[in-house]
Amino acid sequence: MRPDVQAFFDPATFTVSYIVADPATGAAAIIDPVLDFEPRAGGLSTRAADALLAAIAARGLTPRYVLETHAHADHLSAAHHIRGRTGAKIVIGARIVEVQKVFAPVFEADIAPDGSAFDVLMHDGESLPLGELTITALHTPGHTPACLTYLIGDAAFVGDTIFMPDYGTARADFPGGDARTLYRSIRKLLTLPPETRIFVGHDYLPEGRSDYRWETTVAEERASNIHVRDGVSEDDFVALRSARDASLAPPTLILPSLQVNIRAGALPPPTPAGHVFLKLPVTPLDA
Repeated sequence: MRPDVQAFFDPATFTVSYIVADPATGAAAIIDPVLDFEPRAGGLSTRAADALLAAIAARGLTPRYVLETHAHADHLSAAHHIRGRTGAKIVIGARIVEVQKVFAPVFEADIAPDGSAFDVLMHDGESLPLGELTITALHTPGHTPACLTYLIGDAAFVGDTIFMPDYGTARADFPGGDARTLYRSIRKLLTLPPETRIFVGHDYLPEGRSDYRWETTVAEERASNIHVRDGVSEDDFVALRSARDASLAPPTLILPSLQVNIRAGALPPPTPAGHVFLKLPVTPLDA
């Protein structure tokens, strides 16, 4: 079956969020929604998330789930906001507990590293109903240990695992990431039927292209992905990915993003004075 897919591009973080709907019943899922954050002033806004909600209302859809492909390091999640507005359940990969165990101590976050901040933890091969459609979780680690791809009808929502063919693949140098594991996850994805639509989580405009894109197919990825097209060996990919990762700076929003996203998009609790603070861990000069 073919779900209706509506994409929303966030130029501040180069993130693509999606509304995926069952055309027969109007049941819908929101994938990787963005909470707007201005780091210089610490300003938060729900502009991007509210645009998703407005589109859902205008189309008469019923949001059932917020599907997080992983705990993002480049934008804050609006999942908590959307759950509060709609009652939709927040879904993520079951191995989010591993990510929480790494990062909760970094921020001294008062959060249990058991996944309970989320409503549904999915393992590889598990499924959820979406009207007459089915959401199937494919565990695709490598970028992070908890990454999921959501297969809905003929569409695969891959998060940061793989990008458009002319951009390549995600970095694999975050805690719990691994280039060899990423290669195997991608090859798993590319065994799906060649006509399967792939919807990526970001687009960064590679050299030679001026328009943002987020939809491709398994066949196109296998034929021309600059990192993992057919014929690229695992060892060659690991060498390429490791060299590229060594040249990359951390994402601009990594510190605010992770401490919010391991909470399913919720902010830390306010102080007795009513203020909310995000923490900025500092590495000592002699470390």
